[in-house]
Order: sequence, then structure tokens, then C-alpha cells
Amino acid sequence: MLALVLPVTARAQISLSTAVALAEKNSPSVRAAVAGVQQAHAGLAQSTDVYYPSFSLGSSVGPPPYGFPLGNPDIYDVDAQSLVFSFSQRDYVRAARSSLRASLLNLKDAQQQVALDVALDYVELDHDLKEIAALDEEKDDATQLVQIEQQRVTAGVDPRANQLQAELTAAQVDEKRIHLENDADEARQRISHLTGLPAEGLDTVSSSIPPVALPTAADDAQSEVTNAGLSAQYADAQSKFFTAFGDERQNRRPSIGFGLKYQRFAKYQNFQEYYHNFQQNNVSAGIQLTIPIFDSSLKAKAEASAADAARAQAQADQSRDQLSEATLQMRRTILELAAQQRVKQIQEEIAEEQLKSLQSELVNGSGSPTVPAATPIQARNAQIQERESYEDVLDANFLLMKTELNLLRATGQITNWVQSSLK
Repeated sequence: MLALVLPVTARAQISLSTAVALAEKNSPSVRAAVAGVQQAHAGLAQSTDVYYPSFSLGSSVGPPPYGFPLGNPDIYDVDAQSLVFSFSQRDYVRAARSSLRASLLNLKDAQQQVALDVALDYVELDHDLKEIAALDEEKDDATQLVQIEQQRVTAGVDPRANQLQAELTAAQVDEKRIHLENDADEARQRISHLTGLPAEGLDTVSSSIPPVALPTAADDAQSEVTNAGLSAQYADAQSKFFTAFGDERQNRRPSIGFGLKYQRFAKYQNFQEYYHNFQQNNVSAGIQLTIPIFDSSLKAKAEASAADAARAQAQADQSRDQLSEATLQMRRTILELAAQQRVKQIQEEIAEEQLKSLQSELVNGSGSPTVPAATPIQARNAQIQERESYEDVLDANFLLMKTELNLLRATGQITNWVQSSLK
């Protein structure tokens, strides 16, 4: 017996929160931000570890010299050095801490950007799948309408133009469906690249997409809008200001260091023949006081650091103003889109009621001898119109959701929105 085996495409559903979690683990931008945090941790450790002694071991063993010995007859030596006090170092430590805070905020910002990218593609794929399902229903009605018109044209009841109009409707449904299938495949591929999952057969879970609240008057009254990215810019600017303070204080403030050195000398270097009281073990320790008097390079470095800090502060202020303007514009756009969505919903409800009325007339008649009863052609057209109105509602919902997600990203709430789907 021969068995006919047909290839079946496996369908894999994934929730929004799972997709975001996978994308954050797979994202190169998040991995780069994690590396930035590790680098900032190391920078902070480097700025504080200068107060701990550093030890080094060295040796300069050589053959006995000819004549008067040169240098030290060093078998090995141990050096220890540390910073005791510096006016500048305190600012450098503060700068490193601000830099670490900026790196952590950049990591959070990268995670929020990944959440937005996944959410936009996920919502788009969900919209495409719903609209494709509606188009399949519309295609059935359009096909039956073409068959009815073909029969009526053959019977000489309707003109050829009616049949062509029905075929045009069916062709337009096919065209729109092909476009949506391509769009869905592209969304699957983007989600695949973000999450690392295979794109083929990737489906959404509509119930995992939480609703988004519309902007309120309290949101508009909020004087300042911020997010992790903007906070990171201000933390970076603060770090640069601390660095500038430290560089400026290097010019006129003293610093104190500590040093310790142990050396063991060799006897075969003939030092004992030329020096009295020669001994093999030698130790020295002391405090080094440095008072800068004039150093043009340090002055230039301080000026460059101050200019870099001022530029970072100005760029952060510019980003703050741009963010404020963008969020206000998105809130206004959301209100307009919400009004358009309501119009589409009402139109869809009207089309649904008209369809119910026509279906009732097909079964029960018009109820009046003077009013002609509804025809199957009118019923099919009403079903097609109802599906088109429903597709318009899906499009309006999608446009509104995209803008709302961008607003959540701008205000730093996109991660909380994703996590709300788990409750």
C-alpha cells in the first residue's frame, strides 16, 4: 500500500512577553550595553583601587662588573606604591560612578528599544493574520457572488458589467491578501531575527497583547518627560563635569603618594670592596608630596574636559526638548486616531446590522407586498461590505496601537506594558 505524505507546515505560537524576553537575550545592542556596564564597573574599580598599594617584583641579576660597580647589585626587589590623597581623585571617582549609572541606564534603554521593536512586529503580524482570516471569508462571498452573476448573465437577466464588477471585487481581495501574506512573512522574519526562533510557521497569541490606555489631561500637564535614554545622557554629562573638575584641580592642588621598596643585593658584584657597611637586605619607605607649579598640558586638558562636559549637557538638553515635543505630538495623534477608530467601529456596526436585516428578509421576506424582497446578490454584497468594514476597524486599531507603543517607548513605559500581559 502506498502512503501519500504531504508536507505540513508546523505552526508555533509565541506570546508577546516570551518574544520580548528572547529578543533581549538575543539582541546585539543589549549585549553591547551589558559590555558597557562591565566596562563602567571596571572603570569605577580602577578609580578607587589607586588608594590600595600596587606591588611589583623585579630583578636585575648580571655578571660581576669590571672595575668600579655600576648601579645596584640587585638580585630582586619589591616595590609598593599607592595614592594617599588627591583633590582630583575624588572627582574622578564621582565621574566613574556617574558613568556606571549612565551605562546601566543605557542598558535599560537598549532593552526598551528591543521591546518596542518586537512589540511593533508582533502587533503587525497579529493584525495581518486577523485580516487574512477576514479576507478568506470575504473571498468566499466574492466567489459565490461571481458564480451568481455568471448564471444571471448566462440567463440574460444581468448585463456583463455586473459579472465583471463581481470579478473585480474577487480580484481585489486576492491582491490584498497577497500583500498581507508578504507583509506577514516579513514580520515573521524580523521577529525571527530578534528572537532567534525559526520564522516559518510563527504565529501570535492575540490575548497576550495587553490594551493601552489613551492619554489623559494629567499626562499633558506633566511638565517633564523622561526615559532611560535621556537619563543616561544627563548621567554621562554629569560624569564629564566631574572629570572636568578633577582635571582643573590637578593644576593647583597638591597630591600625596606612598612608596615602599625592598631590595636584596648580591655579594658577588664586588660592592663590599668599594662600600663600607654593605648589607644584602635594604628597605626604604616614604611619602611623596607633589605640588604642581606650571604645566600647560594639564591646563589644556582641563579646558578640553570642560568643553566636552558642556557639549554633553547641551546635547542632553536638546534631546529633552525633542522628546517633549515628540510626546506631545504623539498624544495629539493618538486622540485623532482614536476618533477615527470610533468612526470605523460605528461603520462596521452599521454594516453588521444591515447584513442581519438582509439575512432576515431572505428568510422571512420584506413583510410588505409593495417592497421587493432581498436578493442573494444583495446579501452577498452586504457580507462583503461587512467584512471590508471589519478590516477597516483592524487597520484603525493597528495604526492606533503603533502610535501608542511609540509613546510608551518615549515615556519609558514600554517594559511595564509588556510585563502587564503576564498578570
